[in-house]
Amino acid sequence: MKRSSGPSRHSARYLLMRLMREHVWRYRKRLSLAVFCMVVAACMTAANAYMMQPMLDRVFIEKNRTMLVVVPAAVLLIAIINAAASYGQAFSMRYLGQRIIADLQTRLFGHLMQSDLALFHDQASGRLISRFTNDIQMLRQAVSTALVALTREMLSMIFLIGVMVYQSWQLSLVAAAVFPLAIYPVMRLSKRMRKLADGAQVQLGEFTARLDEVFQGVRTVKAYNRGHYEELRARGIIEGLFSLYFKAARVQAASSPLMEAFSGFAIAAVIGYGGWQVLEGVTTPGAFFSFVTAFIMAYRPVKALAGVNTTLQEGFAAASRLFDALDTMPRIKDRPGARPLVVPHGHVQFTDVSFRYAADAAGVEHITLDIPSGKKVALVGHSGGGKTTLFNLMLRFYEVDDGTIAVDGQDIRSVTLSSLREAIAYVPQETVLFDDTVRANIAYGRLDASPSDIYEAAIAAHAEEFIIRLPQGYDTLIGPHGVRLSGGQRQRLSIARAMLKNAPILLLDEATSALDNASERMVQEALSRLMENRTTLMIAHRLSTIIHADLIYVIEQGKVVESGTHAQLRARGNAYHRLYAEQAAS
Repeated sequence: MKRSSGPSRHSARYLLMRLMREHVWRYRKRLSLAVFCMVVAACMTAANAYMMQPMLDRVFIEKNRTMLVVVPAAVLLIAIINAAASYGQAFSMRYLGQRIIADLQTRLFGHLMQSDLALFHDQASGRLISRFTNDIQMLRQAVSTALVALTREMLSMIFLIGVMVYQSWQLSLVAAAVFPLAIYPVMRLSKRMRKLADGAQVQLGEFTARLDEVFQGVRTVKAYNRGHYEELRARGIIEGLFSLYFKAARVQAASSPLMEAFSGFAIAAVIGYGGWQVLEGVTTPGAFFSFVTAFIMAYRPVKALAGVNTTLQEGFAAASRLFDALDTMPRIKDRPGARPLVVPHGHVQFTDVSFRYAADAAGVEHITLDIPSGKKVALVGHSGGGKTTLFNLMLRFYEVDDGTIAVDGQDIRSVTLSSLREAIAYVPQETVLFDDTVRANIAYGRLDASPSDIYEAAIAAHAEEFIIRLPQGYDTLIGPHGVRLSGGQRQRLSIARAMLKNAPILLLDEATSALDNASERMVQEALSRLMENRTTLMIAHRLSTIIHADLIYVIEQGKVVESGTHAQLRARGNAYHRLYAEQAAS
């Protein structure tokens, strides 16, 4: 196999090149302005060092009174130009850095919204959130601060070295002889820092995931009196983080003393050799002091480069994880030539459908269902039999392994995902509401709905009566997951959302299993209205709610074991009859 000669996908060079190509280059005008300002500022920094020569030689040694006016004026002008250039580069680069981060966040969020549902099942939400918080924060620091400092200090160092070479190339060679000795340990520290930064961010993602999990399940934690247990688990992760951060701090702390030590050797050598040149008349005191000033000023950017190394390595580790997430492409997407789904009737057919989540995970096998247009078809059976899997396949959250699912004769894999999902209204058992107003949660079904459309949907879902009693009516904020509403109220908002969508096909997971009798009656009435003139496929846990279904399929262990109406299935005395008898006896 032929090896690629390009940089590794996780190398700093590759990540920097990709960041430049995909996010920086579009802002090249502002980048050019920032670089121009940096060059000017670096020139002015070098000019300050150079001014030591005329100040000593022309003013103090030659006692030139004219230069006593010219040199201070030049220093003042240099300071003004330096200040303006420094402001220009700082403002431009801060804007550029923040703009790149905002673009990356938007791109990552959009990418995740297009990703397969399996991605969200395989990864805890806390780890995904960590990409937007911890990793983005690390990259923000690297781009807005470290990368800016790196560019600025490198330019300053280049111009200061130019002054040093101009004043004495011999002294420049003496100074340069020492610094290569510092390169190897600094590079080793850099690699170590990158590894520690990556490990810390992984641990931080785990910690975020753990926090999200515990906070979501805090009622269970308290009910089972497991606060101390969760504290111990969190402490283990926190201690791991502390260990990684402590090691990183130790590595970071070592870089500055290394540079101090090597610069001490260099300064001593320069003073010794340069002093000898002055005494021998090889160079002037002004040229020597100008060189020393440039050398000392060049030390600051060298030390700064070692200092920003930690932030840069953390940023590169974060960029690597972000690009890994962006490079994870969805398996379920529109095929080439996919057409919009056309639903004149709403006839749904599952033909010999098989699917497994993984080699050892349950799924469905050779399922064949016929859901006639405008009819109500129920799926019943014990939990884990595969009923929810069929809903996931219908919505193309997952792709069938074998067989076909068709709507009015159109294979759902041959149509666009957006048109398929627009044709389906889904009411889940566990209602999903957002921390927004009642109005916004209903309008989620159709974003361009008018206020009158929203009111009509709420009335049809029997939600109007409780909405108008809320403090701000339709503009009341309902809290995270709708916590300020009861279970029945949340379900009726979910039904109102589905009514507003007005899709021809309805997927209905049993919405009344956890409700009291009064709430159940109101929700059932709302569901009856929702199902009118729609092809409905529903999962039923309470068999009493699907007695009047047009057709019932009994699903057991991923297979259809029998089908028919309620009366037909009761008369046969098989699986459905036993399920019904079990519920009647409980």
